[in-house]
Amino acid sequence: MKEIFLCAINNVLSGSCPEDCRFCTQSARYRAEIERYSFKEPDQVLREARRASEMGALGYCLVTAGKGLDDQKTEYVASTARRIREELPGLRLIACNGTADREQLRYLMEHGISSYNHNLETSREYYPSICSTHSWEERYATCEAVRSVGLSLCCGGIFGMGESSEDRESLLGSIASLSPDSVPLNFFIPNPSLPIPERTIDREGALDVIRRTARWMPGLEILMVAGGREGLFGGHEREMFEAGANAIVIGDYLTTPGEAPDRDRRRLEELGFSIAETCHG
Repeated sequence: MKEIFLCAINNVLSGSCPEDCRFCTQSARYRAEIERYSFKEPDQVLREARRASEMGALGYCLVTAGKGLDDQKTEYVASTARRIREELPGLRLIACNGTADREQLRYLMEHGISSYNHNLETSREYYPSICSTHSWEERYATCEAVRSVGLSLCCGGIFGMGESSEDRESLLGSIASLSPDSVPLNFFIPNPSLPIPERTIDREGALDVIRRTARWMPGLEILMVAGGREGLFGGHEREMFEAGANAIVIGDYLTTPGEAPDRDRRRLEELGFSIAETCHG
């Protein structure tokens, strides 16, 4: 029986990002109608982590809007991770805070972060079409830094933003070159405020991406379907797992509601999958 790994994310600092990533509602440039707030109270994050753990999440990701880490974000994520670790030692903590250097990454690791999530988003060639305020090379360098300090690397991308099939193959090759432990596959979620007007991938295209990822990285521990799952695979979840995925995000995403975790759990059980109780690595 195939085990499915569950992960949850928490948007602990939302919106007001000055970058111009054309796929992101957290960019202040596009004035999307989302909830914007400064750092969540650590007690609230801890309560939300506890609920995620109770629903079976093995991984828990602390996400901050913005290009990358600064002193304030680094200290907040480290201290919040330490609080969660003290109460929920079995929960694998992931940080997703943009570009980072080795010193910042080591500090997070020393305070309980096990993995760092930094997506390449799309191919090196297509990246200038979706972002002009920072480079693809900066993203790749952060991923290399994650590996160099001994953190587990979670690295994926977003599909359906107008890229070509060659771009998708190029992205997967770049991800594979980093030897990540986990790859989250996101599928663009359109928003009327964003300059990308529509999602340019359908279910069959998404299944092809999952299969290609499994072929590029045959020893991959976690192949996750994350953002856009409900829109593309609602009622067709078996297909994505048969294509090679073995993990999903439960609960809400950064600014987009997700499926209720208890419904996801019931659906997995109805399909004959078991929910993983321990995490690799």
